[in-house]
Amino acid sequence: MKAPLSLAHGLYPSSPGILHARTTMGSIRVHPHPGRNVLFGRAKRPEVDLSVGGDDQSVSRLHAEVTYRNHHWWLRNLGQQLVRLPRGQLMHTATDPIPLAEGYTPLFIRGSGYRQHLLELYVTGYDDDLQQRHNGTTIPPRKWHLNEVERLLLVVLGERYLLYEEGPRPLTYKQAEARLAYLRPADKWRSRTIEDRIEAVRHRLHAGGFPYPLLHDKDAGRPYDNNLLHNLLTGLVESTTLVPPDLDLLNSDLEGV
Repeated sequence: MKAPLSLAHGLYPSSPGILHARTTMGSIRVHPHPGRNVLFGRAKRPEVDLSVGGDDQSVSRLHAEVTYRNHHWWLRNLGQQLVRLPRGQLMHTATDPIPLAEGYTPLFIRGSGYRQHLLELYVTGYDDDLQQRHNGTTIPPRKWHLNEVERLLLVVLGERYLLYEEGPRPLTYKQAEARLAYLRPADKWRSRTIEDRIEAVRHRLHAGGFPYPLLHDKDAGRPYDNNLLHNLLTGLVESTTLVPPDLDLLNSDLEGV
């Protein structure tokens, strides 16, 4: 018989290994015991331990489960829709269970239309003190150093990203050359020069631990698309290294360019 789950109004740990789960339908806290199984889905309690997407029939009645064994909580997808984890990782019903790391793991279940149902999971560690974090100093996003020329080139290439358009893609280097020829004809930029400058940025940021791939796979050869540039611009915008006010560079002069 499964031990009862305690409802949690906040995610406050009391010992390591506790699983905290939260959706718009409520929250639970589960202590780690071998064989403990926790169910999530569209159904109501007691069929599931925590409901998610309760009014959306694209979500399965039993959509995901987390089981404690071998000193870890293991996640498995039970539903017809894929479960999406951080960094775009997807889980199908045929996917092997995945161990949850200590800390926060958000799961997204695709619903009807544009709906995405969020299931927040948190596994407490030995050093967790979430109550103290409520009053702690805000941690800013990591920003990446760019000089004035690099910032200008990236703003030109990534104007659509800074406008927060849906599904943006960067300009090609040829398009950037034409754009700069119109905006700053005296600078005489060439596509190859622009590409070389951006490649130097990619290598520098890759060495600094950039969160997205920035270098070519040597075994796969040089790609024909601009996915690496897309990764670069995405990471710079997400980190607020590039922000909408940078678009003013397209309407002003830079000394020494």
